[in-house]
Amino acid sequence: MTDITGPRIAAFSHSYAGLADIFFARQAPTPVAQPRLVTFNKALGDELGIDVSALESDVVAAILAGNVIPDGADPIAMAYAGHQFGNFVSRLGDGRAILLGEVIDLQGRRRDVQLKGAGPTPFSRRGDGRAALGPVLREYLVSEAMAALGIPTTRALAAVTTGEWVFREGALPGAVLTRVALSHIRVGTFQYLAARGEAEAIKHLADYVLDRLYPEIEGPEDRYMRLLDAFAGRQSALIARWLQVGFIHGVMNTDNMALSGETIDFGPCGFMDAYDPATVFSSIDQYGRYAYAQQAVIGQWNLARFAETILPLLDPDEARAIERATALIKDFPHRFRAAWLAGMRAKIGLLTEDDGDMALIQDLLQAMHTQKADFTLTFRGLCAAAEGHGDGTLARLFAEPAAFEAWAVDWRARLAKESTSTAARAEAMRRVNPAIIPRNQHVEAMIEAAVARDDFAPFHAFGAALARPYDDSPLHLPYAGLPEPAEQPYRTFCGT
Repeated sequence: MTDITGPRIAAFSHSYAGLADIFFARQAPTPVAQPRLVTFNKALGDELGIDVSALESDVVAAILAGNVIPDGADPIAMAYAGHQFGNFVSRLGDGRAILLGEVIDLQGRRRDVQLKGAGPTPFSRRGDGRAALGPVLREYLVSEAMAALGIPTTRALAAVTTGEWVFREGALPGAVLTRVALSHIRVGTFQYLAARGEAEAIKHLADYVLDRLYPEIEGPEDRYMRLLDAFAGRQSALIARWLQVGFIHGVMNTDNMALSGETIDFGPCGFMDAYDPATVFSSIDQYGRYAYAQQAVIGQWNLARFAETILPLLDPDEARAIERATALIKDFPHRFRAAWLAGMRAKIGLLTEDDGDMALIQDLLQAMHTQKADFTLTFRGLCAAAEGHGDGTLARLFAEPAAFEAWAVDWRARLAKESTSTAARAEAMRRVNPAIIPRNQHVEAMIEAAVARDDFAPFHAFGAALARPYDDSPLHLPYAGLPEPAEQPYRTFCGT
């Protein structure tokens, strides 16, 4: 049985656990055989006020594996539903994740602390509630890389191995991830309540989301329509940021769309190498529903599903509520395009707006696609090209270098319209064009070393390099290479 008398590591509070029982199930983690600490994110821990410095490593591992519940925690599994690849499932919930509680960080923000892989819950649907080591390390590495890139995301506080096997395609070492989020409330949370006709609970949840995640929305006037509008803004901006670094989420189900506007769930995700808008990594996305270029479309679709759940709150007249929600949803592509275009202008060194900018950017992307140019290296190479050197190296990323050279003529003519100095432009470009991303082959090599050889040195080294993605650092050198032909096409798996 889990020990409930563990040490105090944080000042936990429990605003979500104070809601009605329909929102969650109380569930303690299930102890594991032999927890061992792989890593603890001290910088994040300090930000959260979580202090384990006085504890031995084995005690920290026991807490973060769920064997010991820290003082003040109140473990729950959250309930939600979701559209999975377009098919509605009315009861999903945290099947292998347990929320210990909330902490107030140094910025005064309330943030969830959750153990992922901590054992079965009432929502496990005959699953074992566990996580394999590989997916835990992937989520840790990629979520922290996203944070370093400046993209809103859940964070990784710790990873521990369990000393037990989990069985997927074979026997795999088990692990538990400690995940941190502004909130784990999802579109699917609202869908869970709507599927049960819980109108009052939906209103209660919407009020909770407003107070916790959108405190800038003050006063009673039209607050739920303003919530829908603010969520649309966060989602459009988030997806634009994904596309600007070549990120493919891979499983944009409504239960993986957080009301906080954070990236959540890093199962079958990946980063694009050669630019191709149809890129899909997930082994189960056979029809490209969540392909790179489809992500904004799905963001709009998920927004519509959220709007459906709160229609009665938008207007007492149903027809009027539908009309208002529809108008906002139809505007989503325009908001996304504005966010995407602003980011892409910055990536090619433009600080002002010109009517021809969209065509200029699209022409570059088209050339990258037909010439199989690497997404990250092309945009990083533009930083040097903007300073007047490195054009030859950049052009060689294209199967036919003349394709880049032809585009560069128009690009330089456009740059000439700006008053920014060459040095300032290049510096600004380096702040938005990363030199390093979690290349898929290196993620797999890191996982292979840990799973097959119990060797975590590659995990730590890669994580250190990814922590400074916009620098020109010698730490990046081992990860600069492109994938070998044998490493393509790349496929990811959800890890459940």
